[in-house]
Amino acid sequence: MLVCIVLFWALGAGWLSAPLLHLAQRGFETKSTPQDVHFASRTTFILLGGGTRYDADKRLVPKRDAFTRIVVTAELYRECRRAGGACRVIVSGGNPQHHEQAEADNYAPFLLARGVNASDLVLENESLNTYQNARNVASIVQPERDGTLVLITSAYHMQRSLLAFNVFGLDTQAFTSNVRRPEATFFPRSHGFIDAETALHELVGIVRFRVYRSLGLY
Repeated sequence: MLVCIVLFWALGAGWLSAPLLHLAQRGFETKSTPQDVHFASRTTFILLGGGTRYDADKRLVPKRDAFTRIVVTAELYRECRRAGGACRVIVSGGNPQHHEQAEADNYAPFLLARGVNASDLVLENESLNTYQNARNVASIVQPERDGTLVLITSAYHMQRSLLAFNVFGLDTQAFTSNVRRPEATFFPRSHGFIDAETALHELVGIVRFRVYRSLGLY
């Protein structure tokens, strides 16, 4: 019982969840900027879904990290258009939460409102996990491998995403939309448990991915 209490406290207060999150975000601890991106004559931005939630008015909206990805993607698209190249956005995200709308469909209006042209927006709304994100996007960009592909997601999700996209031969530029900054405190907080759950989900996902690859399942 004492061990359980200490573990509960360490996770909630950040003493254990912070190192786990740092491990999940390793190599991507700095938020990317538009200046980090090389815009080619044809640039495709791949926005990975990050879930949906119901707001106070019971409207289905993107989760906080997902909304940050949306804002960043729209900004990159506008910069790309100003650079004079052909630019498009692929939003990849199905409905793993079983809400009334897939992530890609839910995110689309927010991208359109921020300047992404409807003709440059491609919705991939069938994938239920990161591996399926990569597989389904690969089938869309296959004819345009000579262009620049920019993969947009959160720092804690980037390691697993790159592993999946590399399986399908997609050479992508990693663009980190946001980085979580955990803090260790004396009293447990909800953020500590959320960070722990996020980090463990990603770390377990990476291990599972490598095991599946070794078994030939991926």
